[in-house]
Amino acid sequence: MTNGFYYKFIKPDEPLAGFVESLGMFHNPSDEPKEVVVMPDGRIDLFFWKPALDPFQIILTGLETAPKQRTIPPQTLAFDVNFKPLAVEYILHASIADILNSAKELPNNFWNFHANDLKDFDAFYTKASQKIKTFLPPVIDERKRRLFELIYASNGEMSVKELSEKVFWSSRQINRYFNRQFGLSLKAYCNILRFRTSLKQIAEGKLFPELNFADQNHFIKQVKKFSGVAPKELSKNQNDRFILLSVLKQQ
Repeated sequence: MTNGFYYKFIKPDEPLAGFVESLGMFHNPSDEPKEVVVMPDGRIDLFFWKPALDPFQIILTGLETAPKQRTIPPQTLAFDVNFKPLAVEYILHASIADILNSAKELPNNFWNFHANDLKDFDAFYTKASQKIKTFLPPVIDERKRRLFELIYASNGEMSVKELSEKVFWSSRQINRYFNRQFGLSLKAYCNILRFRTSLKQIAEGKLFPELNFADQNHFIKQVKKFSGVAPKELSKNQNDRFILLSVLKQQ
């Protein structure tokens, strides 16, 4: 929390863990806009938010591949469901390829949510969790389940070839699936997860690579690509500009 800006993210109940990474909120209660940098993190966000001077909105974001400057308007309250990629097919039942590095507004009664649902985060958490549970599929394609299990377990460091061999699914078919569903290749997605893992290390004050980067220069180059700044500046995180890093420091 900085200058009154507040954020909170919590893990979902176990039945949702394969599809939802966390549910959270952020609140800018001040009369000044909050400048933030959104960094790629491999998640799909469903935002329910209400700026003071604008109507209630529900916004679905696609995956991000580069850092972006964002402004959170004054007196804005937002609740957020952070989805894992499997949720796109099995919970949202839609492709997000057309909103790569972008977002789209959903009907303001999506999932029967309204502005009144922003009054209490615990109530929102319960309502959103219960709603998502109604969409849980009885069966998941085992290749996809295992693929994402391996991607996360390896922090994005396993090669496409190795992943393909382990899940018995051709790399060509996997990339076709990724491009159709998410708008980017498997390798591009793995690079994002690898960056996100390095963020956890930076949050702990470790400015040297612990993952399989070729060297320190390559590590710095990748951090700059996805955050816009060098690791040292990123670690300072002045004014909580990099919210993802701030959240990781809390965990």
